Amino acid sequence: MTRGEKAEAFFREGYGCAQSVVLAFTDETGLSEETLASLASPFGGGLGRMREVCGAVSGAAAVLGLLRGSPTPDRAERARVYAETREFADRFKEKHGSVVCREIMAGVKTSGGPFPAERNEEFYRSRPCLSCVRDAADILEKLLTEKENENEKID
Repeated sequence: MTRGEKAEAFFREGYGCAQSVVLAFTDETGLSEETLASLASPFGGGLGRMREVCGAVSGAAAVLGLLRGSPTPDRAERARVYAETREFADRFKEKHGSVVCREIMAGVKTSGGPFPAERNEEFYRSRPCLSCVRDAADILEKLLTEKENENEKID
């Protein structure tokens, strides 16, 4: 099962978009599902359903920080992880046209407010969320593999 398929399965279970992406990488992070799901819970719906940065993108950025981020204030290390985050975002934009939830969801009627919409077949049919979580996880997996291969060549 690919990371994208895992993320999609978590989303279908009812997890938010950010949660679904981070949970697809549980084995890589060394953190429990409970910790990851809790950490990512505010990012769904474009940060608390405000339709800002797509939750799938935020979830991928969180995983990228956990796996490739800098634990120090070193500017060069921050620049490296920022560059990798931008590379991820550019690849996601190629598929979805934006990293902003409201732009990705253009034309989809949403109820607004903080309460998540009910998950049913209409929900999945009318929203791009499944493809966003699947693509975010797959793009991130590919990016991480590429970075790992680059590091092996350097060593």
